[in-house]
Amino acid sequence: MKPRNKFQKQVVAANRKLPRITDAQIKWAYKNCIEHIGQKTAKGLITCLECNHQWTDTREKEHCICPNCKTKLRVVETRKRSFLDYEYLCIVTTCETFQVLRFVYVECKMKKGEAPRYFNMEVVQRWIAPNGKYVTMAKLRPMGFFRQDWNWSSDLEIRPERSLYNIHPTEVYPRQKLIPEVQRSGYNKQFFDLTPFDVFSFLIGNSKAETLLKTGQTELFRYFAYHSKRDMNDYWASIRICLRNGYIIKNISEWTDYIDLLRFFGKDLHNAKYICPKNLKAEHDKYVQKKREVYRQQHKEEQRKRALEKEKLFHEMKSRFFGIEFTDGLIHIRVLESVDEIMKEGDIMHHCVFTNNYHLKPDSLILSAYTEDKRLETIELSLSELKVLQCRGLCNENTEYHDRILKLVNQNIPLIRKQLAA
Repeated sequence: MKPRNKFQKQVVAANRKLPRITDAQIKWAYKNCIEHIGQKTAKGLITCLECNHQWTDTREKEHCICPNCKTKLRVVETRKRSFLDYEYLCIVTTCETFQVLRFVYVECKMKKGEAPRYFNMEVVQRWIAPNGKYVTMAKLRPMGFFRQDWNWSSDLEIRPERSLYNIHPTEVYPRQKLIPEVQRSGYNKQFFDLTPFDVFSFLIGNSKAETLLKTGQTELFRYFAYHSKRDMNDYWASIRICLRNGYIIKNISEWTDYIDLLRFFGKDLHNAKYICPKNLKAEHDKYVQKKREVYRQQHKEEQRKRALEKEKLFHEMKSRFFGIEFTDGLIHIRVLESVDEIMKEGDIMHHCVFTNNYHLKPDSLILSAYTEDKRLETIELSLSELKVLQCRGLCNENTEYHDRILKLVNQNIPLIRKQLAA
């Protein structure tokens, strides 16, 4: 895509001055990103697929060191002879005034008896200006099912901002170059399970993020960097009250919902009595119940009228996703298809999915996870970023199936993406 404005043209011009990826960086990526395999037979013969050295070791262990090339290997007992691993390296650097994140695809094809075949190519660059504006330069990446699905012959060009370019790399190259705005921000090479782009764009684009890092509020930093659709300015005054009182927010998602509830009831959001509850869950649930009672006390006919209006709006916004359902055999997950279903979900699960109108947010899709005999958890999915924002069970508690539900949702993201593209 050709640059369309002055900022994009500035990035394209700066890109020409960017040095090539060095051989040392690629060598480091091959060593640290790729999972090297030690193929083991049933009789204990281990073959290092890096140098093809063989030795016998009958002990049960997951990893070992090749005595010949000293490579750390993952021991795999299998008759399989060929392996493929592909990962991403992130190089944090600068160019002119920009903070640049460079992502290199690295691949290794390993076969017993043959030398490993390595391949690498730079596929994405994220350019972030000191004022927080950013541009993505990347190769074409079709919206397919495989994360190595790139159009290798395409050029690194300006691309639309899509979640498929927000890569979570296997490793970040240890030698990093930082612009002054990052150097003085408190950044210490930690990413808190976020993508490098999420960290740098939030840190550079929001001065309040620097305060969170320097005061050690890494969980708050992580939450607002990940939930980019949630405006931290709406909670900043209350966050400052917590900082002054040394109040530790253990469940940030529940706390932000609680602040929204306090705002709904006109409570003083500068009062530590409300902002720093001793029992957050109890206070949250109390106000959820109070808000639910507000709805219940409304005139029935008027409530029915509003519900019908919301039903029409809800249908217009989300009907393209109706019918989406998937299962792993035990857990079933489906899109909730009416306001009435959303209301019942909130009542049964005792949380605020209906009272806080998550179903009417253009960016949110609400799904329900259940087994044949009970509901498990309610899921809020971001349609723009295609990632789970919240996944809560009864009274906002996680169930024993929480991780399994998240895994099942992530495995079926392509179903949502397909409907978005329809």
